[in-house]
Amino acid sequence: MKIALLQIAAGHTLDSTLDKGISFCRRAKELNLAIGITLLEAWETGPKNTLILFDRFGRRVLQFSKVHTCDFDVERNLTPGDGFYVSDLDTASGIVKVGAMICFDREFPESARILMLKGAEIILVPNACPMEINRLSQLRARAYENMLAIATCNYPAGVPNCNGRSSAFDGVAYLPDCPGSRDTCIVEADESEGIWIAAFDMEMIRKYCREEIHGNAYRRPRKYKLLCTEKIDVPFVRADHRE
Repeated sequence: MKIALLQIAAGHTLDSTLDKGISFCRRAKELNLAIGITLLEAWETGPKNTLILFDRFGRRVLQFSKVHTCDFDVERNLTPGDGFYVSDLDTASGIVKVGAMICFDREFPESARILMLKGAEIILVPNACPMEINRLSQLRARAYENMLAIATCNYPAGVPNCNGRSSAFDGVAYLPDCPGSRDTCIVEADESEGIWIAAFDMEMIRKYCREEIHGNAYRRPRKYKLLCTEKIDVPFVRADHRE
């Protein structure tokens, strides 16, 4: 399966592909290409930061709103999403289970973990912040520990507080013919505008999930009850935290 990471500044379109005034669902059908877009969705309690994924037939197959809004900043005006979802994406190579998390969502291991538990094979990550070594390491870890693919698209340099470096990790760390571990990063863009293609070997990823030790193979959920508590203790108490 191939995913195009469009590292393009806000307000730009690709003249030959995503022309202004043409709906994305129509374009997806015309091009036989799944298209994911992000937007501010109107909502009674304030807009949502939302991703909509259209499949190659122009059908809306996934709609996800950012769960972890940055309440320490202007995003306090946004309405958080109500959960993480996985949908079947019909591709020319067969059905692929796709989920999403948006920017700050990736800071929390629970985001990718719940998507893995719901069956996600690929997580789409629209992003708008500096992708430096630690954030790239986060994405690498999310793919590695959940044995799934993660495709992240960031704004290029020139957009405030962004630096490109869109990336794709396939999560496959070990192969029989590779001594030691392999690099799970299959694409890392530079800082400029452009398109980078990430080709995921879904059969390799699925075989890896059937045979390797991560993901949900050896977890002990009954030992993790503390993870579900809503209590926040010092030093993590923040006056601007909201439910």
